Amino acid sequence: MASNVNPTVRRRRLGQELRKLREQKNMTAEQVAERLLVSQSKISRLENGRRSISQRDVRDLCGVYEVEDHRIVDSLMQMAKDSRQQGWWHAFGDIPYSVYIGLETDAASIRVYESQVLPGLLQTRRYAEALITGAMPETSTTDIEKRVQVRLRRQDRLQAADSPLRLWAVLDEATLRRVVGDRQSMIEQLESLIEWSQLPHVTLQVLPFEVGAHPGVTGQYAILEFPDAGDSSVVYIEGVTSDLYLEKAPDVQRYSVMYEHLRAQALNADQTRQFISDVAKEFAR
Repeated sequence: MASNVNPTVRRRRLGQELRKLREQKNMTAEQVAERLLVSQSKISRLENGRRSISQRDVRDLCGVYEVEDHRIVDSLMQMAKDSRQQGWWHAFGDIPYSVYIGLETDAASIRVYESQVLPGLLQTRRYAEALITGAMPETSTTDIEKRVQVRLRRQDRLQAADSPLRLWAVLDEATLRRVVGDRQSMIEQLESLIEWSQLPHVTLQVLPFEVGAHPGVTGQYAILEFPDAGDSSVVYIEGVTSDLYLEKAPDVQRYSVMYEHLRAQALNADQTRQFISDVAKEFAR
């Protein structure tokens, strides 16, 4: 059952509050783990929001941190309860990148660089089907359809009437020229990109091959920013078996600077629309 409360973001905020309490007591995660007879990795996962946290966990941690204000304890307990609710994506079963979807659902803006394929937020159904089938050839038809539905549902954020997601995407030229599906599906996909780019909250820029070496040659990444000032930005790097989430300020700053260089080297929005249109015409020949 979906909920208006985003469990991923609730876990993240709760973890941040618990980390603050630990640091105020000048305790290490290892010391807390020893007191509670649990592993240090569990404390770390609770604090970074990557693990579901129970009200019992909160009660035990507040005991270790000697939190005497019942209002603080009650607030943290409620956050723990909310964090165990299900987001809309849980209705589709086990989604490997559910943590990312939770963050994306609550983000105010996303800056993404893609070097190989188009961003999931901008994919058409035919493109998504062909991409998932090609990337995971042993996946069943049912699972492929589930993943496609999730991908299309994510696009609701771009079409929201109130506070739509602000998306800025820098696309390597390879993402436009790689034939995913067939030529007709690519024409459809490229025309869809042009339509998306005309929305006031969506900006697309193409990074042509002629630019040569650039700060994004190491691969794709996304920077997510949130409406609540208390939620730090997150750099998301997708992996094959596991994903990487960077939240430390120096890491986020480094990727942000890289992104500014990419935007400066890429074609502007109008040039990008023309470039995409020209590539679509090449597929139509």
